Amino acid sequence: MADFDYTDLLPLGADETEYRLITAEGVRKVEAAGRTFLEVDPEALRLLTETAIHDISHFLRASHLAQLRKIVDDPESSGNDRFVALDLLKNASISAGGVLPMCQDTGTAIVMGKRGRHVLTDGQDAEHISRGVYDAYTKLNLRYSQMAPLTMWEEKNTGNNLPAQVELYAEDPHGHPDEYKLLFMAKGGGSANKSFLYQETKAVLNEKRMMAFLEEKIRSLGTAACPPYHLAVVVGGTSAEYALKTAKYASARYLDSIPTEGSPSGHGFRDLEMEAKVFELTQKLGIGAQFGGKYFCHDVRVIRLPRHGASCPVAIAVSCSADRQALAKITPEGVFLEKLETDPARFLPETTDEHLSDDVVSIDLNRPMPEILAELTKYPVKTRLSLTGPLVVARDIAHAKIAELLDNGGEMPQYLKDHAVYYAGPAKTPEGYASGSFGPTTAGRMDSYVERFQAAGGSMVMLAKGNRSKQVTEACQKYGGFYLGSIGGPAARLAQDCIKKVEVLEYPELGMEAVWKIEVVDFPAFIVVDDKGDDFFTDKTGPVLTIGRR
Repeated sequence: MADFDYTDLLPLGADETEYRLITAEGVRKVEAAGRTFLEVDPEALRLLTETAIHDISHFLRASHLAQLRKIVDDPESSGNDRFVALDLLKNASISAGGVLPMCQDTGTAIVMGKRGRHVLTDGQDAEHISRGVYDAYTKLNLRYSQMAPLTMWEEKNTGNNLPAQVELYAEDPHGHPDEYKLLFMAKGGGSANKSFLYQETKAVLNEKRMMAFLEEKIRSLGTAACPPYHLAVVVGGTSAEYALKTAKYASARYLDSIPTEGSPSGHGFRDLEMEAKVFELTQKLGIGAQFGGKYFCHDVRVIRLPRHGASCPVAIAVSCSADRQALAKITPEGVFLEKLETDPARFLPETTDEHLSDDVVSIDLNRPMPEILAELTKYPVKTRLSLTGPLVVARDIAHAKIAELLDNGGEMPQYLKDHAVYYAGPAKTPEGYASGSFGPTTAGRMDSYVERFQAAGGSMVMLAKGNRSKQVTEACQKYGGFYLGSIGGPAARLAQDCIKKVEVLEYPELGMEAVWKIEVVDFPAFIVVDDKGDDFFTDKTGPVLTIGRR
């Protein structure tokens, strides 16, 4: 029997974060029972939350921006790597103006807090934090994405992006009983959908098996969540849910300061050697920053946790190009928020687009659909395009309604026959702008509709982000269609520079899920699936590791 030896599961090191003061109001020291307490007003929690949601919607960490610049400067980057990185830097510069959020999917608000034992509140912390979320989402040009279940099958958008996910713990952060430490995150559907749990066994706990396992699973992430990613891998866990939660925090670099070695006490640790090996693996996959190259990931975190002897969970999560999180703290000195980069333009290179990418083919979307298809068929997959003209915008609910129309004997709407369809849903439109942030959504959610829509003469050219299933490739080959991949991530730049007009065509009651018609100029895209049965991603599915494969 071993001696009692307590350890935190994830012991954090010193906090090296650079903070900025939000306010010195709403906090005060009070004396009671021979001890000094920190009293925090509800308004301090509300204001901190509202400010945090604003900042993470518009600003990024300087370290993340430096990683984007590294891609531009790396001579081993592909032309497409550099083009995507440059577009994301431009997007960050536009978003930092505080009007257009960096991504149209402004996410679920997630807040985790650790409240020291000498911090006094009115006990309604989650409500005050939620009020701050409400104020940010209703005042700013953000999108409401939260669906309230009315019955098992019926849902209604809450209209304010609540509820938020708020988790609060009674714990002295970094040993300080009079501090309140918080982590704010905005998690969009794309990256949230790339959180995975695998229930493995001890057989995977050797390097050869683990690397082969990870190669297969990392490939399956695809590009729908807007790489380059911050990738997190967690091996072990006292429960499945703890493994997944640890992966989420690790992808936000929240756990960077935990130990780098294990011990008999059982705390988790970072394996820096495995991080380097997995990162090298991601660079060999060839997927790159969405359209081929080296930079599928910015970095990798690998965390080993204790486990039950009969269970070996492995969790994988990513933070995407909308890398939205910030730390905060409330102390006797005031209310503080992590200092994010407000001048991302300083990371932009002098180099122009023409020096960074391959030749660009201009496509006039004003032409009849047969002429557009005849032009696209001249070029191979991976060709970079510049689109100008009208697009129809439709996503999940609109596709379901059109499918129901066909089921009832109706005709394919003429607008889907005449125009390319863009899978997207806009954020709110700021005053004086043609559009709010309006980047592409994940294409794969519409895969099941493609064959029947193309058979009816619609969806012949599709535009979205991420890879598609084999059924889409087969449909395009059969009916002569194309899938064009747009860059996932630069929603603010697309709104400011590329989208010139937006109008509702059908289903206005669906809000951002309505069918829209938009006019675009120089909208960037790549041919991903063509009419010959070629798919850019099919040559990225073979293994690069040959050791120890099962």
